[in-house]
Amino acid sequence: MNFQNQPISQWMERHFRHFNARETLAAASSYREFIEGGGSMLVSLAGAMSTAELGVSLAEMIRQDKVHAISCTAANLEEDIYNLVAHDEYALVPNYRDLSPAAEKALRDEGFNRVTDTCIPENVFRNVEAHFVKICQELAENKQSLFPYEIFYRLFEAGTIDQYFQIPREDSWLYAAWEKEIPVFSPGFEDSTIGNIFAARVIDGTISSHSAICTGTEQMERLVKWYRANDQGEKGIGFFQIGGGIAGDFAICAVPLILQDLQKDVRLWQYFAQISDSTTSYGSYSGAVPNEKITWYKLDVDSPRFMINSDASIVAPLIFAYVLGE
Repeated sequence: MNFQNQPISQWMERHFRHFNARETLAAASSYREFIEGGGSMLVSLAGAMSTAELGVSLAEMIRQDKVHAISCTAANLEEDIYNLVAHDEYALVPNYRDLSPAAEKALRDEGFNRVTDTCIPENVFRNVEAHFVKICQELAENKQSLFPYEIFYRLFEAGTIDQYFQIPREDSWLYAAWEKEIPVFSPGFEDSTIGNIFAARVIDGTISSHSAICTGTEQMERLVKWYRANDQGEKGIGFFQIGGGIAGDFAICAVPLILQDLQKDVRLWQYFAQISDSTTSYGSYSGAVPNEKITWYKLDVDSPRFMINSDASIVAPLIFAYVLGE
């Protein structure tokens, strides 16, 4: 059993026959069919997918027009940037399960913040902070505001941080999103390091107003407008959810908002797949089976829907490879 001289997609078709493997293949095949039929796809990112370097595969999906919008935690938004400009300064801790509290403190004292087996250097926050804050200062002074992703897009456009890149820019999903000009929604911006930094700089007066960053409801307004503008053609719009949390909850609610709160006609999400390690018996939204979403006007009875209970850092790249025809 090997990949030698055999495309990944063919290998999956040969070996992924039952249980979560079968569900993975079915979700991937349906995703590819949906896109080839003219559908658009929103991908939501929760967990630490950027730190897991999902950008290696997700960026190519964006470049090849297999992803048309992103909804992610602000941590995933910023951590793709951190990985881009400080990858070589990260520390890998394969034995993270064995770390004692004293060993954790030693990592902290060395200037590291640990995410499972990967330690992010504290200084990278400070390096990005200066550029982010400068734009926010100008926005606040001019009584203007931007979405968080638009600030990073400005940095890309100006080439401000290009000199710091430590990985190929082709491996950054946010850089690919900027190149393709797709929107990136990041609800709960304050729940991130750069969001905390922004709040601190407003508190100490470095930035004159919170108004430099668009609010969460403004993000929802833009998402609704994006959905209505892109709900075209035979296939409509699909939803590919990695993990759970606010990144998925926020974005998928655009449809019931349009239908029930705006009272405007729009199609429900036309495809749904989720990779999750949560279980439904705890009342978890992240682990809820897709059928539950039918009651919330998110999915329809005939919407293709898949739930893969597995590790997204393993499954997502496989699905992306299949969709890309690799």
